[in-house]
Amino acid sequence: MSTLILPRMRRGLIAAAAAVVVAAVALVAVMAPRPASAASLTEITGFGTNPSNLQMYLYVPDDVDPEPALVVGIHYCTGSGPAFYSGTEWAQLADQYGFIVLYPSVTRSSKCWDVSSQASLNGTGSDSVGIKSMIDWVFANYDVNEDEVYSTGVSSGAMMTNVMLANYPDLFEAGASFSGVPFTCFATTDGSEWNSQCSNGQINRTPAQWGDAVRAVNAGYTGEWPRMQIWHGTGDTTLYYQNFQEQIDQWTNVHGTDQTPDLSDTPQANWNRTRYGGTGSQPAVEAISLQGVGHNLYVWGMASKALEFFGYDTDVDPTTSPTDPVTTPTGGPTGGCSAVIKVVSSWNSGWQANVDVTAGAAAISGWRLTWTWPGGQAISSHWNATVTTSGSSVTATDVDWNGTVAAGQTKTSAWGFIGSGSSATPAVTCTPA
Repeated sequence: MSTLILPRMRRGLIAAAAAVVVAAVALVAVMAPRPASAASLTEITGFGTNPSNLQMYLYVPDDVDPEPALVVGIHYCTGSGPAFYSGTEWAQLADQYGFIVLYPSVTRSSKCWDVSSQASLNGTGSDSVGIKSMIDWVFANYDVNEDEVYSTGVSSGAMMTNVMLANYPDLFEAGASFSGVPFTCFATTDGSEWNSQCSNGQINRTPAQWGDAVRAVNAGYTGEWPRMQIWHGTGDTTLYYQNFQEQIDQWTNVHGTDQTPDLSDTPQANWNRTRYGGTGSQPAVEAISLQGVGHNLYVWGMASKALEFFGYDTDVDPTTSPTDPVTTPTGGPTGGCSAVIKVVSSWNSGWQANVDVTAGAAAISGWRLTWTWPGGQAISSHWNATVTTSGSSVTATDVDWNGTVAAGQTKTSAWGFIGSGSSATPAVTCTPA
């Protein structure tokens, strides 16, 4: 059992996005596998109150821990519990670490989760109540550690993960949302399962407003709030990328932190990671932005990253950023440097830009960028740089590990930010540091 989590007090007891095809690509986590498993996925019936006729599937590994954790794996639109079982590595991770996996399954024709009705959003009926009944059944039949219950999902399942953590904060330790939207973003009043404003990234609320939506369904709750890991691709045109920042706003506000990252790094190429409320592997909120990736972002290996965030695995993720694999500088700042702002996506209320930094005739070991906004723009969040502003003037400096650039080379997407106002690419002055 992991020693990374501090025990907490034991607790009592959509149509969403278009179909996600779960890709099984080779991002293989380093594992010490247990013996080949003879365990199989089992359907459980008669598990309790089930207003929307959900199905329940359970995977219990052969070598289950004495007090196992429980992971709730929630499928995407047009999917099912068995499809999520066979298309993700959660069962293999359960074999390795000894936890139990619950796979809820929708039976309505859309095969999407109800994240739009008030009954589901406030925990009085529909899908949220059905999944809660499944969890209660597992508690009654297995000696699950009730301090280690987690939820994860992709697309529609990511939305439902937000719903479950918001409705039952005393039940969950943490969640991982892949290509989702904030809690209540998909709410409708006409019975529709689809909210185009939300899917198109047009619902932009303050962090306090998003946080209030969670607190409103938990009147009087004074316990700890579940931690949240958020994944989103910048090229998502099904549930637009703006929903990434809105989820960050919601869960940082719920946890009482600001929206300035405590740590920003790039765990692998094109992954921009920020942590809020802590710098270690299990902060209050962790957000991973995947540059140029669309809605179908989930690939083999990501579940291991989610399990690490949950705190259930035994791998230790360093709290310092990795050394950037570039040539060690051999010269000083005399060669100069240049930088350019590149807008990579935009929506009605904001936009994302990455910044490339190029070294001149000599390598540089750090950079300082300055520019002036042309008309009312501002940076609402950023990663991989230290940023200060004064009126319309902006100064950004490297964060040590990404400051080295070889002579004549360009560090593509050296850092990035989310901007407000109309998108702009002003001239940038680069000074070697």
